[in-house]
Amino acid sequence: MAAAAALARLEQKQPRARGPTSQDSIRNQVRKELQAEATVSGSQEAPGTNTVPEPKEEGSAHLAVPGVYFTCPLTGAILRKDQRDARIREAILSHFSTDPVAASIMKIHTFNKDRDRVKLGVDTIAKYLDNIHLHPEEEKYRKIKLQNKVFQERINCLEGTHEFFEAIGFQKALLPVPDQENPEEFYVLSEAALAQPQSLERHKEQLLHAEPVRATLARQRRVFRPSPLASQFDLPADFFNLTAEEIKREQKLCSEAVERLSVLRTKAMREREEQREMRKYTYTLLRVRFPDGCLLQGTFYARERVAALYRFVRETLQSDWLPFELLASGGQKLSEDENLAFNECGLVPSALLTFSWDAAVLEDIRAAGAKPDTSILKPELLSAIEKL
Repeated sequence: MAAAAALARLEQKQPRARGPTSQDSIRNQVRKELQAEATVSGSQEAPGTNTVPEPKEEGSAHLAVPGVYFTCPLTGAILRKDQRDARIREAILSHFSTDPVAASIMKIHTFNKDRDRVKLGVDTIAKYLDNIHLHPEEEKYRKIKLQNKVFQERINCLEGTHEFFEAIGFQKALLPVPDQENPEEFYVLSEAALAQPQSLERHKEQLLHAEPVRATLARQRRVFRPSPLASQFDLPADFFNLTAEEIKREQKLCSEAVERLSVLRTKAMREREEQREMRKYTYTLLRVRFPDGCLLQGTFYARERVAALYRFVRETLQSDWLPFELLASGGQKLSEDENLAFNECGLVPSALLTFSWDAAVLEDIRAAGAKPDTSILKPELLSAIEKL
């Protein structure tokens, strides 16, 4: 795709009045190979759906979507990309006033990014609690020495662990140590907590099975009236891993290298280029055109599976029980059951797809003397329809 785009730019910049040359033949051969590959894979996009646009500032009236936004699972607030971590941190910290155990567990799993260290620390805490549960009469298991090497290396290094111990009933105390002049600091389980072994067991299970709190991608669902601009996408910079300057530099490098690539590109090189192209995009903006021409738009991760789009569409249908199909440009059918990501289907950074009811089911409905709903989308969505 990059080579094809570079060829197109070269031809626009360097029109020829002379006859064909060996370089012309090379270009034509590369173009034929690219078209043949696209035909075999069935992943050709409609013009304008898979090009890298010039990123514009957010807030432009011409952008297809104002940016990429997220939903905080704790507060429901809509957040910009650059607000996610700070706002989730604030939400977790504010949760300490109402449920310190849950807040400390969320802090352990969310604030510490090294998942292996988190697992090691959590497993160690669980072992401490298991010992108390199995040996409630033995005092030694109710005390944890803070300067202990295991505690320091596995637990003290993690944010939220001290809050967790204190929330479940441990208290700090200076205790004498045999053969040592000065006392040392310990966590000691309170009698009240010891009297509620079921609570300790429940807190241990919560800690073991918790997951990091992550903001979820906001779909920014919108419905548009039929429009000739359906296949045109003007995306904000949020949709690209590269900055505008990096995109320009990459385009220039592609243009300069196109002749060499035309001659030397092997299958392995093409596969590497395709992988690099897929990694360029983190998000994709997808539109689905219905038989009446109306358009449904939503934002997705580039690595989400096609099934996510089917779920997104199904939620908007008045007859959500009827099976349907989604077709990409060129008539490529996207199967809900295939475990393919959007970037593997060429549906990045944007794409227009076509909706159609399952033909066999429609025929059965008509044979039974019934008629499918004339309106495909739910009324509440149509009442908020916009002009593209």
